[in-house]
Amino acid sequence: MTVDVIDDRPTKPAMFRGFRRKCPNCGEGNMFSGYLKVADNCDECGEALYHHRADDGPAYLTILIVGHLLAPLIHVVWTNFRPDPLVMITIFTIFCVGLSLFLLPRLKGFVVGIQWSRRMHGFG
Repeated sequence: MTVDVIDDRPTKPAMFRGFRRKCPNCGEGNMFSGYLKVADNCDECGEALYHHRADDGPAYLTILIVGHLLAPLIHVVWTNFRPDPLVMITIFTIFCVGLSLFLLPRLKGFVVGIQWSRRMHGFG
């Protein structure tokens, strides 16, 4: 038995559009109405976006990425330069918070784009 799957919602473009915080359908309208609040509908094409269930996924991905970038960087800076601990803590804290705030909405858009393309949680 073969099942024909029509891929009218390709995953990669939807993921990249979501990462840019744009509608996964048209790529033009804004996905968010606030910093992390997903709009109910796209303001360009009218696609319903309120079905999303991103929950904690974007936060976990943010922690994973920031942790994997900062851990080796902290090790390299400490072993090669030996800065004052207070200076190092201050710089890396600012970098960690800034990178997290930058990535979190983009990864939420990424997750919503995947859900939209795979018709998950009511997007079908």
